[in-house]
Amino acid sequence: MRASFSSAVVATLLREKIHFDWVGGISAGASCTANYLARDAERARRSFVDFADDPNFGSVGTFLQGKGLFNAHYIYEQTAGPKQTLPYDFDTFWANPARRRISAFRCDTGEAVFWDKSDLDTLPKLMRRVRASSSLPIMMPPVLISGHYYVDGALGPSGGIPLDIAQADGFDRFFVVLTQPRDFVKLPQKMQRVFDVYFRKWPAAAEALAQRHENYNRTREELFDLEASGKACLVLPAEMHVGNSTRDVAALQETYDMGLAQSEAALPTWKSFLGL
Repeated sequence: MRASFSSAVVATLLREKIHFDWVGGISAGASCTANYLARDAERARRSFVDFADDPNFGSVGTFLQGKGLFNAHYIYEQTAGPKQTLPYDFDTFWANPARRRISAFRCDTGEAVFWDKSDLDTLPKLMRRVRASSSLPIMMPPVLISGHYYVDGALGPSGGIPLDIAQADGFDRFFVVLTQPRDFVKLPQKMQRVFDVYFRKWPAAAEALAQRHENYNRTREELFDLEASGKACLVLPAEMHVGNSTRDVAALQETYDMGLAQSEAALPTWKSFLGL
């Protein structure tokens, strides 16, 4: 739900008609990627603000039913149709010429799998992969795709920031939206023993969770180095008062509004970096 900040950045980019020709997202960033490529600023906001008040969004009850504390199947696969809660403009998404990457973590092999446009050629395929990318371990069930189970892409070697795949695709300058303040440092998992038991069939996933803080912190440090050399424009919240599972719509709206204000103030810097 920290993507309530990212969604404000998406909205600002779309309002300013800043359309990148390569976009990558992991976890909640996959949802932001999908909304940005569909050029739908209002859906971006609703996805991480108003939608939290939906009675089907998830609860302890859905968790006990095996559907997740976030009711993942509903959120990602039962809301995007034309007459559903968060209608999605798939035609605009598909017509958008930008290259795209969405990543999830494959439980059995420990691979970070990156899907591109060819894997996202229908609305159900897109939303299932966005769901997989966003499936927080334990809080949401793993997602089955083509015979393999996937969880949150943040378990991958970049720690949830798709810098590595952008570099592999040939880029050396980056516009990056992060959801933690500049001084944030991720700490080791407090529940590692729980994850070890939960993922006993998939030890690669348990190991990835144990290493996630190191991967995330390392990628952020690389980004700060790129920023210092003029090769990255980083968008970070000045502060962050909501967490992964925040359901308070007022708090989420406040974070979104903060993101709008920061984005407006940073626009000259963004445009200078982008040569606009």
